[in-house]
Amino acid sequence: MQAKNGDNVKVHYTGKLVNGEQFDSSAGREPLAFTVGAGQMIKGFDAAIPGMSVGDKKTINIPAEEGYGERSEEAIIEFPKEHVPADMILTPGQQLTLTNQHGQPVPVVVVEVKDDVIILDANHFLAGKELVFDIELVEIG
Repeated sequence: MQAKNGDNVKVHYTGKLVNGEQFDSSAGREPLAFTVGAGQMIKGFDAAIPGMSVGDKKTINIPAEEGYGERSEEAIIEFPKEHVPADMILTPGQQLTLTNQHGQPVPVVVVEVKDDVIILDANHFLAGKELVFDIELVEIG
């Protein structure tokens, strides 16, 4: 039996950058469960599953546009310093979570602290990067 769009599957995976630096893995955890083709995964990962059978393993390269997209200058935010609590000390590289207009959390990284604004980067940390995934299909439900 081969996986196809609409199937509920479970996979083990290891995600790396092309330089070999690992950024995520299901090793030591439950396998990742999702529905193939339902848009729950990044496009390149989702597209790799159809045709795989339980026990199959593969390594795929996912270009940025099929992963977390290209970096966007529109995701660089100037946040007024007056909206930051006075006792909060911010440093470049620090990770924060803002809330968007829909009440959803938006992870950001402090890029620079200026006199009147804080420069924040809301790009996903993997945006603009080619990704490499080792995938093993462990279940088709």
